[in-house]
Amino acid sequence: MDAAANPAVATPVKPPRKGLLSPTNIRRWKNFRANGRGYWSLWLFLLLFGLSLFAEFLANDRPIIASYKGEILFPVLIDYPEEKFGGFLAETDYRSSVISDEINANGWMIWPPIRYSYRSVNSNIPHSAPTPPFWLMTEEERCSGYPQGVNDPACTLGNLNWLGTDDQARDVLARVIYGFRISVLFGLALTICSAIIGVTAGAVQGYFGGWTDLLLQRFIEIWSSMPVLYILLIIAAILPPGFFVLLGIMLLFSWVGFVGVVRAEFLRARNFEYVRAARALGVNNRTIMWRHLLPNAMVATLTFLPFILSGSITTLTSLDFLGFGMPPGSPSLGEMIAQGKTNLQAPWLGLTAFFAMSIMLSLLIFIGEAVRDAFDPRKTFQ
Repeated sequence: MDAAANPAVATPVKPPRKGLLSPTNIRRWKNFRANGRGYWSLWLFLLLFGLSLFAEFLANDRPIIASYKGEILFPVLIDYPEEKFGGFLAETDYRSSVISDEINANGWMIWPPIRYSYRSVNSNIPHSAPTPPFWLMTEEERCSGYPQGVNDPACTLGNLNWLGTDDQARDVLARVIYGFRISVLFGLALTICSAIIGVTAGAVQGYFGGWTDLLLQRFIEIWSSMPVLYILLIIAAILPPGFFVLLGIMLLFSWVGFVGVVRAEFLRARNFEYVRAARALGVNNRTIMWRHLLPNAMVATLTFLPFILSGSITTLTSLDFLGFGMPPGSPSLGEMIAQGKTNLQAPWLGLTAFFAMSIMLSLLIFIGEAVRDAFDPRKTFQ
């Protein structure tokens, strides 16, 4: 029977399809996009960070892919012993003329755009290191370090140093790419770990209050009054340098910045009607904190994340500049700034590190401003 002929029969109506974002989050995203400077800064930062994640395919002293006697090899991913190409060393130096001639005679190689890793030393520099970018030298000068000079087949664009070399003849651009990746990964790891600890401590203080809040607050006041930089320098001088060692040291103090914001939000919201109703219904404290109070507290917390991230990167750069950061030889913007201070006759070192840090921190600050506008309920854009 037709449903239109019999009005007693109701046609089932499909419920509206739930979107990926709630109306509140859609409004926040529109507010974020309305801040053009922060919106495009986000995409530019993601582009730079995404490229740095594939640094081995952009700057490396190994070919990306090679063919040798009919066999396809992936030197960028696999360590092949030199005996595979007729040598005797445990690690193959693909930049060696002997190895490169052997592979080219029996196959081919595809190199990254920059044929240097962060630790590669250019043995064909025209004069003592540091050397300027190749575009500041004449063709005869930049190829003078090769056996055949200008006519040498190795004097190609990939073998030239686009931003010059440091005082150890290492390619500056390669070290910037790898250093950018380490700085961002370190900042992200420190920010996420600090947020987890700080938000948890602030939630416990604000929700339970009383003696719990009093004791934890006195501990945080004492802990935050310590001279952080001096303690970091002392601990870093005792423990062996490393990524995770430095991350653990800085995590001891970086989580405190989140506690105050989350604690205030939980103190304000713990006596709201919906929280009292949840308690009356027998909902346990953990569920109330996680499902009802934490989302409201995270609104204020998320606005601080880009600024905390930029502060973490700055702290790592400062420790590297003082010599208490990453292990010696690691790609570091702080170490490059220190080289720029030591080698004033090579201004490209200091300028490169300065512009890299300035661009990175400026993008993060612009993103932070856009996030703050997005989560501000009073902010509306036409």
